[in-house]
Amino acid sequence: MAKISNIFKVTELRNKILFTLAMLLIYRLGVSLRVPGVDAQAVSQLREASKSQGALGFLNLFSGGAFGSFSIFALGIMPYITASIIMQVLTVVIPKLEQWQQEGATGQRKITQWTRYVAIGIATLQGAGLTFIFGQGRGSAFFGASGNTPDVVLLDPFMPRALLVIPSLVAGTALLMWLGELISQRGIGNGMSMVIFASVVSDLPYGYYSLLQTRKTVVFAILVALTIAIIFAVVRVELGQRRLPVQFAKRVVGRKMYGGQSTYIPLKVNQSGVVPIIFASSVLLLPVLMSNMLGSGEGWRGSIARFVDQYLINSQNLLYVTVFALLIIAFAYFYNSIAFDPIRQADQLRKQGGFIPGIRPGQQTESFLAKTVNRITLPGATFVAVIAILPYIVLWVGNVSSFPFAGTTVLIAVGVALELMRQIDSQLMQRNYEGFLKQ
Repeated sequence: MAKISNIFKVTELRNKILFTLAMLLIYRLGVSLRVPGVDAQAVSQLREASKSQGALGFLNLFSGGAFGSFSIFALGIMPYITASIIMQVLTVVIPKLEQWQQEGATGQRKITQWTRYVAIGIATLQGAGLTFIFGQGRGSAFFGASGNTPDVVLLDPFMPRALLVIPSLVAGTALLMWLGELISQRGIGNGMSMVIFASVVSDLPYGYYSLLQTRKTVVFAILVALTIAIIFAVVRVELGQRRLPVQFAKRVVGRKMYGGQSTYIPLKVNQSGVVPIIFASSVLLLPVLMSNMLGSGEGWRGSIARFVDQYLINSQNLLYVTVFALLIIAFAYFYNSIAFDPIRQADQLRKQGGFIPGIRPGQQTESFLAKTVNRITLPGATFVAVIAILPYIVLWVGNVSSFPFAGTTVLIAVGVALELMRQIDSQLMQRNYEGFLKQ
């Protein structure tokens, strides 16, 4: 409590925290505001269906329950996340974006502006897609939530109301991006991460309460203990690093000698974070979309639709869980190959007069860095895959309806909480206050 009280002794830090809480409160209020022109009874049915672990549950998780309520924030911050990933991938293949990335703050502002444009475009496509899916009677056919998903959410007539719903959804995403940027500028922590954090933890109290009501006290205590163990494991992996020692050569400039110090290159075990889970979930939605376009019925089209509905939508199926885990591992390697460039890193070391002890500069350094990254990616990716499929395992073994704090939720919550603690700690240390973290 003494360390927490130190936060409120610093006026600037206290104002930042209060501003962040105010913005998150506005966000949570927006989650309860339904878009105009929807059927309240169908939305209640959609809210129940979105508690599943499938595609509906994934969309509802990142929107903080807004998707299940079909509110103005139903799309959540996912369009911006998708746009950020796309821009990061395009930086490798488009020279102009790579040039902006190397220009520092000026180039980053340009990339951020284009990320906003791409996010609005993605939000428009997603908003139109969801509106037509739930407005044309294809809700259960697309999401396949065991018949619990309402076919129609919009009230009749469809077209005039759709022209009102789509801009409302897009405007909600734009407002969320603005709130996130306000938090980054005037609050504490990364604004977009704080919005996601508020989304994924918003249903935790109700989730544990409903679990306590439906299960025995012993089972509830076991699941709480498992939650604590998961948090401990995720913290250890999130903070885990492979530190590559780097030595800088000494050089004489005039009458002074510079260089000669030693440092290290920190390589995180889980460098990709939750990005592979987002990629894998998006890829698993593609067969659902294709089968929906083909339609159902007899013949080969019906066979494909039934196969997708039975194996690629049903989260209780072993094939779904296996494909999901393998996709996470594959996308972790893909993301790390983009995020960390051994050739560029080795070139920067050479230009700065640094070298890894025992490794020759140039080609050998590149090979060593690439080999090291590939070796630490496997345990990190495997750990993320295990955490992602853990809810399904608990549902099978424990025979429970839901497990609130596992999978994507715990990865996001722990990652954002650690980053927030680092920022608060650094500001407290600047003012000679003891922080949370111990070295």
